[in-house]
Amino acid sequence: MRRPTRTQAVSALPHWLVEKVPRDHREPDAAFRRRRKVVGGVTLAGAGLLGVSLQTRPDSWQFYAATAGVAATWVAGGFASGPLHLGWMQARDETLRRPVITPLLTGAAAFGAFYGCALVARQIPVLNEAISSVLAYAHQGSTPLVLLTTLANGAAEEVFFRGALYAAIGESHPVALSTAAYGLATVPTRNPALVLAATVMGTLFGAQRRASGGIQAPVITHLTWSVLMLRYLPPLFREQEFAGPVKGPGALPGRR
Repeated sequence: MRRPTRTQAVSALPHWLVEKVPRDHREPDAAFRRRRKVVGGVTLAGAGLLGVSLQTRPDSWQFYAATAGVAATWVAGGFASGPLHLGWMQARDETLRRPVITPLLTGAAAFGAFYGCALVARQIPVLNEAISSVLAYAHQGSTPLVLLTTLANGAAEEVFFRGALYAAIGESHPVALSTAAYGLATVPTRNPALVLAATVMGTLFGAQRRASGGIQAPVITHLTWSVLMLRYLPPLFREQEFAGPVKGPGALPGRR
């Protein structure tokens, strides 16, 4: 039985995820080198802060302060690296428009896929424990503060990873390399569920960035996915015990 070729696999994807809209985001060599230096330093700093923040107790002032620091690091690094772009999407009449509805629907579809996977993950001890430790922050935290933290970090990650870091990679495999960096940034959490989610969703966000040429589409998809995960995933694991410190680091759905 013949396996589908890469071309066949790509052709099966929706056009808005594959076809690149016209743009010219080239920048002088000096600016590009500066962007790379800023991105390299901020990546290390942000990953380190993320690991520290996820050692704090749920609903503690240390947790909210640390996660706010992580978000601030990604945003500051993103804008300090150089110009960022919102991006465009080609409409059916071949005009360009800012992406809104399609990213919203994409985020909802991604949540549906993850919800189905969560039903299976409950039966796998290592994943069940990893996801339960993540959701401890949602169970024990203040709902408004948890939601605010989720949205702030989700948007901040896109500003940095699909904005600054993606642009710093250049034209050689930016989706794969930015996704790899996104996944590696979650390794300090030592949580396999977060690393897996970062890899899967990072690939989707990277594809949106590649097609649209900007961060608006991945930001909207990320926030939609995060809010739905935060609202509907915790009840699946509500029978888990979350007494005392979380066993192993965790994070909020939608921020890895």
